[in-house]
Amino acid sequence: MTTCESLRPSRADEPRYLPIAEHGLIGDMRTAALVGTNGTIDWYCPLRFDAPSVFAAILDADRGGAFELAPDVPARRKQFYFPDTNILITRFFADNGVGEVQDFMPIVDDSREADRHRLIRRVLCVRGSLPFTVRVAPRFDYGRQTHAVRTEQGHTVFDSPDLSLALTSSVPVEIDGPDARGAFTLHEGEAAVFALDRIGDGLKPRACAVMEAEELFGATVRYWRSWLSHSRYRGRWREMVHRSALTLKLLTYAPTGALVAAPTTSLPEQIGGERNWDYRYAWVRDAAFCIYALLRLGFTDEARAFAHFLSENICLQSGPDGPLQIMYGIDGRSDIPETELTHLQGHLGSFPVRIGNDAVAQLQLDIYGALIDSLYLYDKWGEPLSSAHWDTVGMLVNWVCDNWDQPDEGIWETRGKAQKFLYSRLMCWVAIERAMRIANHRGLPADELRWAETRDAIYRRIMERGWSEKRKAFVQHEGEDVLDAAVLMMPLAKFISPTDPKWLSTLDALGEELVSDSLVYRYDPRRSPDGLRGEEGTFSICSFWYVEALSRAGRVDEARLAFEKMLTYANHLGLYAEEIGRTGEQTGNFPQAFTHLGLISAAFNLDRALG
Repeated sequence: MTTCESLRPSRADEPRYLPIAEHGLIGDMRTAALVGTNGTIDWYCPLRFDAPSVFAAILDADRGGAFELAPDVPARRKQFYFPDTNILITRFFADNGVGEVQDFMPIVDDSREADRHRLIRRVLCVRGSLPFTVRVAPRFDYGRQTHAVRTEQGHTVFDSPDLSLALTSSVPVEIDGPDARGAFTLHEGEAAVFALDRIGDGLKPRACAVMEAEELFGATVRYWRSWLSHSRYRGRWREMVHRSALTLKLLTYAPTGALVAAPTTSLPEQIGGERNWDYRYAWVRDAAFCIYALLRLGFTDEARAFAHFLSENICLQSGPDGPLQIMYGIDGRSDIPETELTHLQGHLGSFPVRIGNDAVAQLQLDIYGALIDSLYLYDKWGEPLSSAHWDTVGMLVNWVCDNWDQPDEGIWETRGKAQKFLYSRLMCWVAIERAMRIANHRGLPADELRWAETRDAIYRRIMERGWSEKRKAFVQHEGEDVLDAAVLMMPLAKFISPTDPKWLSTLDALGEELVSDSLVYRYDPRRSPDGLRGEEGTFSICSFWYVEALSRAGRVDEARLAFEKMLTYANHLGLYAEEIGRTGEQTGNFPQAFTHLGLISAAFNLDRALG
C-alpha cells in the first residue's frame, strides 16, 4: 500500500540549473516538455509548441516554474527511452531501493481529448522502498500571470486568467501557496500516478487511476512502435538514426504538418551571451531538409503533411522580399514579433530571453532551393505533385530567376550587413535545376529556356566570384576570402563533383580552419562579423555535412571516424542541441531538428559508401 508522509522541503544540494544536455523530450505532436535527469520538468508549454510556458525553470530557476518529482534521499540517476518510443524513464538508485518515473504524453485520435494535452508521470518502486516528494509549481505566461489554486472533487486546479490546469494524483497533495506539494513512500511493486491536464472550454478534470495510466502507457508504446516500423533504414547506426527520426516526429505539429526547429526558446549558444533565439516556429529550410531525411527512411506521410502545410496554411505574398518568408508560425501565421522577457534571468544568467523572432523579416534566398528540392524528392519518392503545387513551383522559380543576385542575410541569419552569399546562390541554382528535373520527368509546362539561362548564369557566377585563388577555396560571399561551412553543401546538392580538384582543395581548407576534432564551426565571427557579440560553439549540422562531404570525396575512413566521434557528443539519450561548446557541452536550443536530420542524412550516405 502507498504510504503518505508529511511534506518535505526540496533537497538543498540540487544544482539550480541542469546542463542543457541533461534532459529528455516527451510530447504529443502538439507540444513538448523537457524532463531533467533529476526528475524535474523544467520546460513545458501546455497548449502548443509556441504557447506561453507554465514550466520554464530552465530559463529562470526562481520565476520560471517546475514540476519536481524525485526520491527524497540521495540517489544515482539514469535516464533512457522505453525502446523504440518517446516514453522517457528516469531511474533512481538509492541505498534502500530503486525507483523510476515514466513520463509521457498519450497520442489520442479524438481531437477533443487531444486538447487536454495530458501529461502523465507514473512513479514505480521496483526494488526495496523509497520516499518521494512532489512539487507542482506552474508559473503561467512565462511567469507573467498570477494564478489561484483550489481543490475540486479530488483534483488540484490551477486557475490563471488565460489557462486552467488540473492535477490528478493517486496520492494526496496539499496546496502550499501557489503550488501543490506532496510526500509519499512506495514499496516494491507499488506505483503512484500524476496527470496534468488542460481544462476549460468544456474539458472537465478527469481522473487518471493507476490502471488507466498503465493502459495509456501501453497504447503510447504501440503508437510509437507502429510508426517506427515503417522505417526502411537497416544500416549500421540504426539506434541513433531511429532516435533522430522519433525526435523529428515529436517536433511535428500534427494539426498542420509544420515542423518546429526546436521546442525551446532562448537556450544560449554561449553561456552568458546574447545569442539566444526562439526556435518554436516552422523554418522553410529546416522543414524541407527534414522531409528529405524522413523520405530517405520511408516516412512519406510526413512529406505529404508538409506539402499540405505549405499549400493550405501559408499565403504567398508579393513584394521585394519574395513570395515566401523564411519561417512561419506552426499555424501558418506570418507575424512573429520578437519580444524580450526582461523578468527572466535566462539559463545560467544568459540574457536576454526572447519570444518571437525578428529574423522572420529577413531575405534568405536559399529557402527556395531547399523547398523545391524537397518537393522534387517528394515527387520522386512519395507521390506526384499536384497541378496546384506545380503552379506554385513555377511561380517561385520565376521569382528566383528575377532576384537570385540580391544580397541577403544568408542561411545563418546574420544581423549585420547583407551580403552576396555563395550558399544563397547555390540554393537558387538548386531551385531552378530541381524544377527543371520535375518538368522533364513529368512533361510539365515550364519556361525552360529562361530557367536554363538563369541556372547557367548562377553556375558561372559561383565558379568565378565564389572561388578565391588566394585561399584555393570557395568562400562565404563575394568580395572577401572568409570560409563558411555552408559551402559543404556544394557536392551534396550535386552542384560540383565531390572529387573536383577545386572542391577537394576547399574541403582541405575547411578542415584546416573550421574543423576541430571532427566538429565544424559555421564561420569565424571575428573575420566575418555577424552583428552580435560573443562567440559560439561548433554547429552540429555542419559536422554531419562534413562527414557526408568526406564520404562522397572517397575519404571514407576519415568520414567514419568523424561520424563516430560526433556520436560521442550526443547526450545520454542520443539527442543533440544546436551547437557543441569548447568542452563538449551542448549549447543552444534543444533538441534541434536541423542536427538530427543531418545525422540521418550522414548515416544514410556513409552506409552507402561503406557498402
